[in-house]
Amino acid sequence: MARISVFGGTGYAGGSIVAEAARRGHTVASISRHLPDQRTDGVEYVEGSLLDADTRAKALAGADVVVVTVAPRGDMAGSVHPGITALAADAEPSGVRIGVVGGAGSLQVVEGGPRLVDTPDFPAEYKPESLEMAAVLDDFRAAPESLDWFYLCPPAAFGGFAPGEARGTYRVGADVLLTDDEGNSFIGGADFATAVVDEIEQPAHRRARFTVAY
Repeated sequence: MARISVFGGTGYAGGSIVAEAARRGHTVASISRHLPDQRTDGVEYVEGSLLDADTRAKALAGADVVVVTVAPRGDMAGSVHPGITALAADAEPSGVRIGVVGGAGSLQVVEGGPRLVDTPDFPAEYKPESLEMAAVLDDFRAAPESLDWFYLCPPAAFGGFAPGEARGTYRVGADVLLTDDEGNSFIGGADFATAVVDEIEQPAHRRARFTVAY
């Protein structure tokens, strides 16, 4: 079993990952700026921020994997990228694997085509956070080989606004947005979390970006 720390562990993606990892028997710490009222049995809940050096050190201490699910919006806009950079710098010598949940915006809409964020219909209000997370991916790809990481992009429709029902299945892609035969790009929180914990248990994307969808 792995020791897993999850930054943003009370959010939609993070909470789903925390619950799935705990269900499978992993040792899980959920780190967030505010402690939740409802908690998953067996999970350690820690109050702290990705931007705080002491909190990052606690997240890394004894961990096998640290997953970041914090979105760069609101008062975190512009801060998630440097926070992940600092976390990665601390993780590299320790060998702790870093996983990042990015957005769909950095995915290509077709092989060799534009990124979703660069298409005309991409919502302007989401561009800054999408570009910030794309910069995180660029940094990871340029990082030394000694840094072990994975970067998972959800599909275009992903979030608490459309949780969906668990199907127990998902498809895996690389750099291109996954859509179904009707053009939908979606996955529910439970199945997204399954993909994350599957990657932790059986690494298939070391130092790589991948995406999942139905």
